[in-house]
Amino acid sequence: MLHKLMLTMGCLGAVWSTPLQAVEAPEPYGPLPTRQQVDWLRMEWYAFVHFGLNTYTNREWGYGDESPTLFNPSDFDAEEIVKTFKSAGMSGMIYTAKHHDGFCTWPTKSTKHNIRLSPWKKGKGDVVKEFALACKKHDFAFGTYLSPWDRNCAEYGRKGYLDVYYRQIKELLTKYGPIFEIWFDGAMGGDGYYGGARENRNIGKADTYYNYEQVVKNIRKLQPDCIIWGAAGRGDVTWGGSEKGFVKYPLRNAQGNKWLSLEGDTPINHRGWFWHPGQGGHVKSPEHLMQVYLGSVGRGANLILNLAPNRSGQLDPADVASLSAFGKMRDRLLAKDYALNASATASEVRGNSSKFAASNLTDGDIESYWCPNDGTTTPTAEITLPQPVTFDVVRLREQIRLGQRVEAFKVEALVDGEWVTVVAPGNPGEVETGFNVRGGKGHTIGNQVLRWLSEPVTTDRVRLTITRAGACPCISELSLLLMPSATEAEPVVTGEKGDVVLSSKGWTYSGFAAEKVALAFDGNPATMWQIDRTPSHFVVDMKKEQSLNGFAYLPRQDGKTQGMTTRYRVELSSDGKNWRNVAEGEFGNLRANPVEQIISFPAAKA
Repeated sequence: MLHKLMLTMGCLGAVWSTPLQAVEAPEPYGPLPTRQQVDWLRMEWYAFVHFGLNTYTNREWGYGDESPTLFNPSDFDAEEIVKTFKSAGMSGMIYTAKHHDGFCTWPTKSTKHNIRLSPWKKGKGDVVKEFALACKKHDFAFGTYLSPWDRNCAEYGRKGYLDVYYRQIKELLTKYGPIFEIWFDGAMGGDGYYGGARENRNIGKADTYYNYEQVVKNIRKLQPDCIIWGAAGRGDVTWGGSEKGFVKYPLRNAQGNKWLSLEGDTPINHRGWFWHPGQGGHVKSPEHLMQVYLGSVGRGANLILNLAPNRSGQLDPADVASLSAFGKMRDRLLAKDYALNASATASEVRGNSSKFAASNLTDGDIESYWCPNDGTTTPTAEITLPQPVTFDVVRLREQIRLGQRVEAFKVEALVDGEWVTVVAPGNPGEVETGFNVRGGKGHTIGNQVLRWLSEPVTTDRVRLTITRAGACPCISELSLLLMPSATEAEPVVTGEKGDVVLSSKGWTYSGFAAEKVALAFDGNPATMWQIDRTPSHFVVDMKKEQSLNGFAYLPRQDGKTQGMTTRYRVELSSDGKNWRNVAEGEFGNLRANPVEQIISFPAAKA
C-alpha cells in the first residue's frame, strides 16, 4: 500500500514537472512599423510653427531676396509658446528653421542668409535654440522643418547646393539635442532670386537631385530615432494628401514591403501657414478642429496643426483661444472610456490562452490584444457593461507591431433586445475623404480608428465583428466614448473686420474672355473666370469712384488646379488711360492649400 502511494505521488510529480506548451503569438503580417514609427504614432498630434521672413512680408512663399533685417520680433518668448502647446494637450512641435526663401533662423555656417544679419538680439539670436531649450525644459518633443528648395542660394539647382544643404541638416541634428521629426517637403524648384540670377531653376526628380538615399543614411547615423518626413518616400512618414488636415480612409500603411505612416497637416487659421495681418477673424473653430482630428488621427494617421507667431513673436490670441478650446474638447472626449474593464467574450481565443483573451480589449493596455487562431479572419467579440451607457464614438486599435491586418469590421449594439448595426462594414473600393467623419463605415483599423456614429446609442452590450482581414486579427483596444458637444458648421468669413465687400451690380468688364469675367465676382465658388494662357488680364469698370484697401482671391474649389493664379498684378485708374500699380506678387502653395488669399494695399480712389 505504501509502495503504491509512493508510486502515485511520483507520477503526479512527473506531470507537475512538465510545463504546458506556450501558445505562440501569430507570425507578423505584411510590412511592419519600426519601433520609432510606433512611438511616433502614439504622439497623435503636435504643433507646426511657421515663423520667419514671410511673417514680415505678408507672404507664404518668399522669393529669396528679402532682407534679413526685417526679422526683428520684439516680444518673442519660446517658452510661453511651448507652454501654450503643452497645455492644449499637444505632444511636441516642429519649427520651420528654413522655408523656401532660404533664410536660416539659426546662425548657420552654410550661408550668409541667416539670422546673424538680423537686428534681433544684435545678430546673436537663435530661434531654433530657444525653441529647443524650451521644449527640453518642459519635456516636450522638438522637431524641425528644413526646406529642400532654397530660392536665395546661388548654387541651388547645381551640385554645389548639396554641400550647403547637407551641412544645414548636420547642424540642426547635432547642435540642438534630440529631434523627434525632421520635415522635407515636396517643393522642387522654380522661379527664385538665386543669388541675383532671378531665374527659373528646375531640378527634375527630387530623389535624384537631393540624393535622398544619402540624406536618410546621414540622418540615421546622426539621430537614429528621428522620424523622417518626406524624402521622396524614403523616409518614415509621408503627406496625408491635403493641407486641410484630413487623410483618405481606408488607410493602408504599406508602400511595397515598407511601412509608411501618414500625417495630416493644416494651419489653424484660414489665412495660411505664416501669420498675416487681420487674420483674427479667420481662425478655425474648435468644432472644425475636432473634425480635422477625426479626419486624421481618427483614420489612423497623425496630425500636425500649425500656429504662427506674429511680427512681435507672439501667437495670435484668436488662434490660441481656439486651440485651447479644442484641447479641452478633445480631453473631455477621451477622458471617459465606458468600455474600460468591461467583461468580454469572443467566438474564438488563440489556443484558449488568457494571453490572447477578449478581456484584453478592455484592459486599458495598448500592448495587450485579443487574437483568434491562425486561419480565422472573421471572429466576433462581445463586451458587457455593468449598466447601460450612452456613447457615439467607437475607437479601435490593432497591435500594429504585428502588422496591419483588418480590412473591414462592423460594430453592433443590443437595443431593446435586438442587435442594431451602429458601424456598418466597409465594402472594397469605397473611399472616405474630407470632413465626412460622422456615420462612416468600418474599413481599416491600423494604429487606431475613431468612428463617430450618426447618433448616440444607449446600451450595455456591444459586439465587434471583423468581416474581412488578411490574417487573424490582433485587436488591442475597443473603447466607447461620448462627444462632448455637437460639431457645428464652419462659419463663413467675409473679409476683415470693418471691411465692406463691394457689390458688383452694374459693373462692366473687358479684356480676355470678357463675357466670363463676371463669374469671378458673382459670389459663387463653383463658377470662375479661367484662361488657358498667361499672361492674361481683365478690366473692371465699377462705374463710380470707390475707396479700396485690397482684394480677395479665392482659387477654384473643385479639387482641380488648372488655371490657378501664381503671380498677379493689380492696377488702378480713374480715367481708364493712366494706370498705377498698387499690388504685385505671388500666390504660393495654392495647389496644395487652395484657401482665400487677401491682399491689402493703400486706400485709393478708382
